[in-house]
Amino acid sequence: MTKRLSLTGKLLIAMHAVRGDDFERSVVFICSHTEDGAMGLVINKPAPRMVFADLVEKLNLDQTSEEILNLPVMLGGPVKQFQGFVLHSGDYKTDESMRVGAEFVLTATTDVLKAIAGGKGPHSKILTLGYAGWNPGQLESEIINNAWLHCDADPALVFGTSHERLHDAALAKLGVSAAMLSSEAGRA
Repeated sequence: MTKRLSLTGKLLIAMHAVRGDDFERSVVFICSHTEDGAMGLVINKPAPRMVFADLVEKLNLDQTSEEILNLPVMLGGPVKQFQGFVLHSGDYKTDESMRVGAEFVLTATTDVLKAIAGGKGPHSKILTLGYAGWNPGQLESEIINNAWLHCDADPALVFGTSHERLHDAALAKLGVSAAMLSSEAGRA
């Protein structure tokens, strides 16, 4: 029996074949990839006119850290766009948090938002609304059909690169540039 490749904790990088607002030039952090499907967060597509200050106001959070108010909120994907997720560093964790690989944690409770607003949250973080989901075999099929490349995720790339540059930086991690890519899948 062949062992299945899991992309949990990896980045998906959209290829030219991926079109539309949700995924064009997107970078997706894969939170879970099993035989039951995959779940990930688009981490480079900001929600229009939304920053953390809007969540602080909407959720009536006590806020002590002014510098965090302009943190962008990303459109994590087209599924459950009113559900929030925080992908963050391992220096903050609750019982409800899920470790993703050695260096990332995912938390989807308001506790993490309260901690961030109060200046006690994780040092590195990406806030998202919604997520991307794939049925069993769907992501594998999309990869075979030249929709996605994938690479290792590391904190410097994920948290240390602006969302505007993340797609190009993830491609560069693989040693390629967007200009080198074709929208046609190769066949042997």
